[in-house]
Amino acid sequence: MSLISKVFGDEVFDPLFSVINKCPVLNTPTDWKETSDAHIFICDLPGLKKDEVKVEVDDRRVLQISGERKLEGKDDNGKDTWHRMERCRGKFLRRFKLPDNAKVDEVKASMENGVLVVTVPKMEVKKVDQKKVVQIE
Repeated sequence: MSLISKVFGDEVFDPLFSVINKCPVLNTPTDWKETSDAHIFICDLPGLKKDEVKVEVDDRRVLQISGERKLEGKDDNGKDTWHRMERCRGKFLRRFKLPDNAKVDEVKASMENGVLVVTVPKMEVKKVDQKKVVQIE
């Protein structure tokens, strides 16, 4: 077994890239579905509380989800020894350009059990008849 395999396991690709892809905070897996009346974003943020996550919509109609998982408090006695630290820490940021039919002033968000749900209501868009009669001269 090679030294790299002993240290990083059997990662086929670059070990650092693989760690980032597996890290749920840094990668922030997000599903975006569109229903008849809303765009719904579902983000897995295990271990985070709602006060550690920020949801914003800027003036360019971009939904931004950000936050940070911080290192837990230092040892009180200074004598504890960490043998492994595998849980991901650090800042994360995801951005999604919202479509024209999104009601950006009515965005709602909720978080339960480490799952953030952002709901962006949709405006009713009237379909314009694309047929145009051309006068023959």
